[in-house]
Amino acid sequence: MSPHPDDESIATGELIQQVRQSGGQVRILLLTNGDNNPWPQRWMERRLRIGADERRRWGERRRGEVAQALARLGVEPDAFEALGWPDMGITDRLCSQLAPSLAALTKALDAIQPNLLALPALGDHHPDHGAAHVLTRLAVASWEGAAPQMLAYLVHGREGEVTGRVKLDSSVGLHANKMAALGCHLSQMALSGKRMRRLADRPERYRLVKTDDREASPSVLPWQPPSALHPWLHLLMADGSGVHSWPWAKAPLARDGQGRYVLHARADGARGPAFAKLHMNLPSPWIFDRWGWCEL
Repeated sequence: MSPHPDDESIATGELIQQVRQSGGQVRILLLTNGDNNPWPQRWMERRLRIGADERRRWGERRRGEVAQALARLGVEPDAFEALGWPDMGITDRLCSQLAPSLAALTKALDAIQPNLLALPALGDHHPDHGAAHVLTRLAVASWEGAAPQMLAYLVHGREGEVTGRVKLDSSVGLHANKMAALGCHLSQMALSGKRMRRLADRPERYRLVKTDDREASPSVLPWQPPSALHPWLHLLMADGSGVHSWPWAKAPLARDGQGRYVLHARADGARGPAFAKLHMNLPSPWIFDRWGWCEL
């Protein structure tokens, strides 16, 4: 699963090749076309204004680059599906269109029947990546098929935060081919090639996602936000029953004996994965999450 064009090469370029070499089949599910990517587009097209037509054209270009990169990695063209969800809008889609989003993902699971699923890490700082993790986990939990082993990969963030349990063996040839696939993403390499190569040059490490079907209980949150920010904070919770949102002051929170915030929000007897996100509803040029998601 890839939220944007280029994530498949950066995070899983060697995994894709190893699965292919071992006789396995690879399927790529691309959530967005990466069309909300204005600064590289302005740089390459020498334009300031970007409207709907320009964004659509840019997304088509990036989808073409994915196809070239996957061909370099040995993946057939018919093994690639793009859902066309809004770039920088997966969190909004999770909140407003949870049921159709889960239906699209379970339909893909039905078609693919995977026994291994690579997905973005919950702690990835890009909001599309964290939301993609949540949607994927909820889809797998509701799917009637045999749950695949899940490996979470990191693109944006510190490696030690969410990776390190599963490390792939590599080789000079595998890595060189991965970097060649990355080079197919010319729209991104033109402005950010150094950063992209740095991200892709890291060893491929994954965190094994462990599923847990225990009954819900109050959950300690990992955050201690400054009280000065409380008026602007919002808390999201997503589980199999839906998405719930509260201003921080109205969230069902309590403090434990150590001063930590405890969320009392899940129905008695609820099972399956559940996630919470802390965020501020304030406009900012900074696209990455400050707090992001946690699993309850």
